[in-house]
Amino acid sequence: MGSFSIWHWLIVLLIVVMVFGTKKLRNMGSDLGGAVKGFKDGMKDGSAAADPAATPAAQVTTNAAAADKPTIDVEARQKS
Repeated sequence: MGSFSIWHWLIVLLIVVMVFGTKKLRNMGSDLGGAVKGFKDGMKDGSAAADPAATPAAQVTTNAAAADKPTIDVEARQKS
């Protein structure tokens, strides 16, 4: 009474497939896989940024990329 048999799980899986459809389940699976991959890459980048030798190189790259972009001057208007 406390555990479900394989037949219970197959019926639940069949109902889920009927409700959502296979295409939507496939898309959700690929989105979940992409999110997990992005999280892992973010964790690797976070550990690399903690390394003191890697931090100045990242700052120099960011500043060089920002210097190449043109700036736009905008005047602020006051609300009336």
